[in-house]
This record gives sequence, structure tokens and C-alpha cells, in this order.
Amino acid sequence: MDIDALRTFCAFVDTGSFTRAAAQICRTQSAVSMQMKKLEQDLASPLFEKQGRQLVLTHQGHQLASYAKQLITLHDEAFKQLKAGTGNLRVRIGCPDDYADSLLPQLVDALHQQFNALDVQISCAPSTELRAKLDQGMLDLVIATRSPDSEEGYLLQSSQGVWVKSPAFEINDSTPLPIALFQRDCKFHQASIEGLLKAERRFNIIACCGSAGALHGLIRQGLAIGSMARISMQSGVEEISGTSLPVLPVIDIVLLYGNHAHNPLSHEQLKQLVELIKT
Repeated sequence: MDIDALRTFCAFVDTGSFTRAAAQICRTQSAVSMQMKKLEQDLASPLFEKQGRQLVLTHQGHQLASYAKQLITLHDEAFKQLKAGTGNLRVRIGCPDDYADSLLPQLVDALHQQFNALDVQISCAPSTELRAKLDQGMLDLVIATRSPDSEEGYLLQSSQGVWVKSPAFEINDSTPLPIALFQRDCKFHQASIEGLLKAERRFNIIACCGSAGALHGLIRQGLAIGSMARISMQSGVEEISGTSLPVLPVIDIVLLYGNHAHNPLSHEQLKQLVELIKT
């Protein structure tokens, strides 16, 4: 039986809904629904049923609930005993490189403040790849941007979207604006294009970048202006203000928790980490 699925099942038992369970374990509602469907298939038993507009436990669901927390407790205790005395605490972190200069150092510093012996492993990759690795149990923590309609993760910081350029770049309103953007999965990609189209501002996309380093390099060289979160700005670029460029959205940057059996951190420890970062 999948211990991670049992944790999610217990979150439903505690909260009474997939939505609140998803918020409690820092997952999306669709991920929770898929996990519970798989658990029902594995057990060959229906665990949930509709009662009016509310989702409740079936008889089999109540039977599982009476054992689930005991199984999780026994599993975690066995895991801790086996891990005791094996050396440093190993924490695997995923971070898109646009937050690698800002929030990532704060997270690593907070971890070392909270724990004495650490083996921190860091992977920098696009958010979609990091989320997949988190779901597969290959990462323990991921710094990510959450969707506007989502409550997933632990909020680290909100950051305003801004237009940036090289200090030497001069904007010419009479010619198409050269712009460089992150890839399509970035919140600012579509917001930038839609804003410019709505403002009837002519533009040319010179490149879509998969890394913050590439985007900043193009902007520093004066090849284009770009859009990003203010927190992602690096040296050699400046915020564009006082122009007719469209206003960009504010984004929420969160810390996602790998809800897998071997995550070395508890939710309580994660909350303490977030508080350290915020202070």
C-alpha cells in the first residue's frame, strides 16, 4: 500500500474535502483526486461517496481510516530508527534559476540555522521538470511560482512583475520593440504579449529563454528589453519606469513539499523554515 497515498487519505479524513486536503499537504486538488482514485484501485474498494453535495467516506473508507494513521506512525518510526546514526540529514532542493540568486540562498541558510549536520543537494531546472521530480519523490523541496487560483505550498514572497533593460538601451516608440521572454510556461510570457497587443504596441520577440542567465545576457547586451519578477533582477539590468508599457502581474513564490515517505522534513519543520526566510 502506498504510504504517500495514505497520508493524503488522512488529510481528507482530517479536513473533509479534497480541496482542503490539497492545501494541507501542499498539493494540487487534481493531484489529490488522482492519488485517491489510484488508492481505490489498489484496494479494489470504493473509499468515497457523494452524500448530497458533500463527499464522505464509505464503510470501507471508515475501515481504512481506523488503520491509516497507525500504519503511517509505524512506517515513520521505522524509517527514523533506520536513518538514525547514518550521518548528515540529506535534503534535495529544486529551484528555477531565476530564483537561484535570491530565495535559494535564503532557504539554504535557513536550513543550516535549523539543522546541525546537512547534506544539501540542489537541482536547477524549469519549474515543470522540478514539479515532476517532486511528485516522483526525487526532490524534497521545490521553490516555484504558483497559479493565481491555487493555494498550494508555503508562501515565501510575492513579487511584482517588471520590465527591465540595459542602462544603455533607449526605447524608440516609432519602431517595433525588441523583447526577450522566458518560455511559455512562465507567468510573464503571456502577460507581456497580451499587454503589448492590448496597448497596440508593436514588438518583435527576439528570443524565448529557458534560463534566467540567457535572458539577462540578451538584455545586458542591449538586444532587447525583458519581463520578469522584480526579485529575479540581476546586476547589469534596470527596471523600466514611467513608460506606456503594460503593467505586469504580481506573482506568489512558494515552497513546495514533497509528500513522499522519505522526506526528511516534517510540515512543522517546514513552517519554521518559511518563518526564518520571511524574517
